[in-house]
Order: sequence, then structure tokens, then C-alpha cells
Amino acid sequence: MGLFRRLFGNGAPDGFTGELEPDETVIAHAPVRDGHLVVTSLGLWVPGPRRIGWHLISKVKWEGALRVVEASEASAEGPVVLLEDLPAQRFAVDEPRRVLRAISQRVEGSIRHRERVESPGVWILQRKIPGRDGFVWQARGDAGVELEAVRAAVSAFASRLAG
Repeated sequence: MGLFRRLFGNGAPDGFTGELEPDETVIAHAPVRDGHLVVTSLGLWVPGPRRIGWHLISKVKWEGALRVVEASEASAEGPVVLLEDLPAQRFAVDEPRRVLRAISQRVEGSIRHRERVESPGVWILQRKIPGRDGFVWQARGDAGVELEAVRAAVSAFASRLAG
């Protein structure tokens, strides 16, 4: 642990029980019903506590509460990881501006390239994984698009990458 952290703490709110990595920096935080939302350089900590890496957050939006859609890695098609969105999580935040802005900046900042395949409705992204060198290719279909249709679109994309 660095001297700065020993002297001044890690910037996490009182009562936060997550274990930050040595190089993980707290950017913003807000209390929520079951704990805290803590925005760090490596991801979003949600109550539990559990960190979601920036490369696994599909959507974030303010709808009277902070709505966060996390993705899970379903499978891979060549060099592209296929994502499936999990059910949205909602967090009541009294003052959302700073936290929402910090989350949005980091989610958008993780994206290096984005490409849309209109039919069947697939986004293909090149994203930086926080705390690691390099990037990952990811694909996620729009709501209602079958995984096999996503696979087909990604297969064509992967062939272009190889080619």
C-alpha cells in the first residue's frame, strides 16, 4: 500500500467493504439503500460489494434512479466475445450528477471502436479492459435478437478481421 493511501485513505466512503486493488483509484461515490456505488478507475462497485469492469457495462441511464445494465460473457466467436445483457439494476441516488457523469465517461472511454450490423441488429465493439494492456472485441445483439443471429453477424466480422 502506498504512503498516500496510508496517510489519507483510499477515497472510498465510510462503510465501504470492498477490497480495492493497489492501483485502483476512487473517482466518485454515492450512498444507496444497501451500501454504496463506488466509481473507480477499474469499474463500478455495486452493493454486495461487487465490482463490474467498465468493459462489462452495456448501458447506464438516469430514469429517476440510476439504471445499470451489466453484460455477461456468453461465449466467443473467434476473437469476439459474445455478450448477453443481464436484467437492469436500479439504484436510488439522491445526487446522481457526479456519479452518473463518472460512470458514463468511463463506459464510453473504454470503447475504442464501434460498428453496427443493422441486420440482425448487433453492436460490435473494441474495448479496453481496465487494469490490463490491450483490448477485447465484443458483440451484443439488440433486445430480442437470437444468439445464433448474433453469432452469424460476428462470424462475418471475424472473417474480415482475419482477412
